[in-house]
Amino acid sequence: MGKFYGLLGEKLGHSISPKIHDLVFLELKEQSTYQLFQVKRERLKEVVQGLKYLGCSGVNVTIPYKIDIMDHLDNISEEAKRIGAINTICFKGETATGHNTDYFGFGMLLNKFNINIRNKKIVILGTGGSSKAIIQYVLDNGASKITLVTRNLSNTLLNKDYETIDYDMLSKNPEGNVIINTTPVGMYPKLDFSPVKENVFSGFEAAVDLIYNPFETLFLKDARENGCTTTNGLYMLVGQAIASEELWNNISIEKQVVDIIYNKLKANLYE
Repeated sequence: MGKFYGLLGEKLGHSISPKIHDLVFLELKEQSTYQLFQVKRERLKEVVQGLKYLGCSGVNVTIPYKIDIMDHLDNISEEAKRIGAINTICFKGETATGHNTDYFGFGMLLNKFNINIRNKKIVILGTGGSSKAIIQYVLDNGASKITLVTRNLSNTLLNKDYETIDYDMLSKNPEGNVIINTTPVGMYPKLDFSPVKENVFSGFEAAVDLIYNPFETLFLKDARENGCTTTNGLYMLVGQAIASEELWNNISIEKQVVDIIYNKLKANLYE
């Protein structure tokens, strides 16, 4: 009997994570399954305990639980502690350990699409769990300036590593080289929305949207029409999934597998 894994979140109806991991299992010739665990916030502790008892090998965690679930784990990896959010849990016997593979998936995406952040001014939209991995990656990889954009400045702690502004401030003074959307604004089915006004993109070189459905959000369309290099979040999603599989199974997976699965998914989802 194969191992079983899954995705833990609040609303998972449109998730393609099972498709990604099923493709990974095919590549690795592994007889395993990947399931969706849609749970309410107040049940997180019980769910973690239940997955331990059922012998689950590991789960991914998606919005809005990447921070909250940390309170219910036995261990947090060093990289996840620095980031302040997890997206992957490894179960070993009675122990649940949180990791963050979004960090590595984001790095793979930047490398794949030749988006340079070293010595660049980076603007990051959103302050949720997904943004934390992006902030840490940008900090670790030589950005000259980081600006975090939030809807509510009163809820944001001052941080010496980056400047925090609201969306009105960004619209009035858009400044940067790479802009990254970590919010769900513009995700299917609400296709006619963007987190920023079109004028924001005029000075930017590149735009990244972590959303992968649709292929091109209004955010990316506006960016492209203003001369930016653009990419959505599908490659990052595949990259973090591969990194999760490596943790769950204590193996190293060849990077070409990311490309193989990405190309299959892209053809299946968008063409």
